[in-house]
Amino acid sequence: PLGLGHAIWCARDIVGDEPFAVLLADDLILSDKPVLSEMIEKFDRFRASIAAVMEVEKTETDRYGILKAQQLEDYVLKIEDMVEKPKPEDAPSNLAIIGRYILTPKIFHYLEKAQHGANGEIQLTDAMQALMNEQPVFGYRFKGTRFDCGDKVGFQMANIAFALERPDMRDRLLKFIKKVENNHLK
Repeated sequence: PLGLGHAIWCARDIVGDEPFAVLLADDLILSDKPVLSEMIEKFDRFRASIAAVMEVEKTETDRYGILKAQQLEDYVLKIEDMVEKPKPEDAPSNLAIIGRYILTPKIFHYLEKAQHGANGEIQLTDAMQALMNEQPVFGYRFKGTRFDCGDKVGFQMANIAFALERPDMRDRLLKFIKKVENNHLK
């Protein structure tokens, strides 16, 4: 109830002094190679915290942690600044953090301060921003399609997209979708 930052802070005794991953269940990503696997490869190279990022509609910046970042190499950005849920007119970009993180245990030091940010919650974004004063934080622009399963329509879209990837379901499902579409066009 106190926000994502607080939920992560509560795991500090289990995590200990090791890097760890955070996956938010309401963000589902369809990709050829799992995004977390790609992020682990980048983490192993940079040995610094990294978050999955993607472009969002400018009108939706107030739903995400939004970044100011510089392209470092293909798919990797060095984050310079981040703001949690800014109004579109105040957003530094339309580049948003999406629910996949690999964090260094140093993040617990900043979460422990328990400062309340956007919506009165303890924001992971605020702790990551403070962490950037001590160590770099990177963004990974993943390859794939992200579905917001915290939204009823996004959840349904994810189910359809993942089902269409299955050869044992694809033909039957496509036939049904066409039938439903034809019925709604009448």
